[in-house]
Amino acid sequence: MNIAQYIDHTLLKPATTIHELKNLCEEAIRYNFYAVCVPPPLVKNARGILVNSGVKTATVIGFPFGYSIARAKLVEAQQAIQDGADELDVVINLIALKSKAWQYLELEMEAIVEAAHAQNRLVKVIIESGVLTDEEIIKCCEIYAKTGVDFLKTSTGYAEKGATIEAVQLMRAHLPSSIKIKASGGIRSYEQADQYIKAGANRLGTSSGVAIVTGAPQNGNTGY
Repeated sequence: MNIAQYIDHTLLKPATTIHELKNLCEEAIRYNFYAVCVPPPLVKNARGILVNSGVKTATVIGFPFGYSIARAKLVEAQQAIQDGADELDVVINLIALKSKAWQYLELEMEAIVEAAHAQNRLVKVIIESGVLTDEEIIKCCEIYAKTGVDFLKTSTGYAEKGATIEAVQLMRAHLPSSIKIKASGGIRSYEQADQYIKAGANRLGTSSGVAIVTGAPQNGNTGY
C-alpha cells in the first residue's frame, strides 16, 4: 500500500491562514494523502477545496489541552460534523485522567461517539501518551474500547513528548483489532513513518507528509 494513504496531512497552528490551508489541501490532492487535519473554523473551507477529490477532512475537538467541559466538546463536535468534517480527533481530559475519573472520561466520549456515528463520522481519541504511564495507557485502551471509538491516537503534538514506538506497541497489544491506532507528534521522515506502521499504527498525523512520501523508496517496495 502507498504510504500516502496512511497520512493525515496536518496544519493546526493557531494562526493558520486560508492561503496555507489551500496549499495543504492541494498537497493532499497531489500526493493522495488519506485526509487533511485542520482547525475547526477551517473545516468548511477545506471541505470546499477537497470536494470530489477523495481526500477526507478531519478536525480536532477540545484541542490542544482537552480540559474543556464535556458539553463544550460535544457541541464543538456537532458543529464540526455540520460543517462537513469526516473525522474528529478528540483530546481527552487529562485532568480527569490524572484524577482517575474514569467514568467521566467514558461518558464524555460516549456522547461524542454517539453523535459522530449517527452521521457516519469517525472518532479518534487523543490520549496524549507521552505524558501517561504505561498503566494509564492500558487503562485508556480499556475504557475507550468500551465507548466504540474508531481510533486511539497518541498525541496532539503540543505536549512535551509526542508519539513513541513503545506507546504504539503497547496500545496495539491492549486494544481489540477493531480499534485502529493513529500515531502523531514528531513523525517527520519516511523511516520514522515506516517504523510506526510496522509497530501497529494505521494512520499517521504529521505536518511533514510531503517529506515522508518523497523520501519513500522509489522501487515501490514499501513492504505493506
